[in-house]
Amino acid sequence: MKTFRRNALSGYSWLMLVFLYLPILILVLYSFNDSRINATWTGFTWKWYVSLFENRQVMQALMNSLTIGVISSVIATVLGTAASLAVKHFSLRWSNIFNGLMYLPIVIPEIMMGLAMLVLFSQVQMELGKVTLILAHVTFSMPYVMVIISGRLADMGKELEEASQDLGATPWETLRYVTLPLIMPGIIAGFLMSFTLSLDDFIISFFVAGPNSTTLPLYIYGLVKRGVSPEVNALSTLLIVSTVLLVVVAEIFRRKDSKNNQSIF
Repeated sequence: MKTFRRNALSGYSWLMLVFLYLPILILVLYSFNDSRINATWTGFTWKWYVSLFENRQVMQALMNSLTIGVISSVIATVLGTAASLAVKHFSLRWSNIFNGLMYLPIVIPEIMMGLAMLVLFSQVQMELGKVTLILAHVTFSMPYVMVIISGRLADMGKELEEASQDLGATPWETLRYVTLPLIMPGIIAGFLMSFTLSLDDFIISFFVAGPNSTTLPLYIYGLVKRGVSPEVNALSTLLIVSTVLLVVVAEIFRRKDSKNNQSIF
């Protein structure tokens, strides 16, 4: 009976993996299809990738996504790190409420978040464009940075910082030479996670993007409305590969951070 349950559970797990990843594998496969029609396979080719990189609109959308992703991730990482340090080192009267409000954007539906940002920008008469995209991406990605860094700070404790101050270090020196080096893997992981979220975002970007600030997901959506072509498959494949690589690198830093925790404490 135990063997049957184990085999059934294993089969169910594999079935779920196939269900989740088979559509992605099909998309990747047909990005190499020589035919423009996705229903039939006529041979292997790289021409859709070559055509993709020769498309100026795609390159512009890619540059917009990279620019917005890097700037918003840097800002979100700095603000998230500062907020995490403030919550840890200062006894805020309403710290529990503050934490709840900071993490709220994680659970708020993206369509509501995008609509709220659009209303805000309209009320302050801010023109939609790269600036509004950066502000929106900072807003929804900063809580993820806080979650990663706050977990690292909670595991770190206060012993090393107190020892540093007992040896005569100033609070700034303790932050620079003790705290930041210890949480640096978490900071890098938070930055990579923030960049991944920014690169992939569609719903919020759809509300706050301007006519000259089209990002890669928005461009893909525009292509799909005109009909799925092999170029869309190629572009989607590159986006998936980039996202997976960033998530893997972030996980590597997270595990490295966890091992450093265990070795130090």
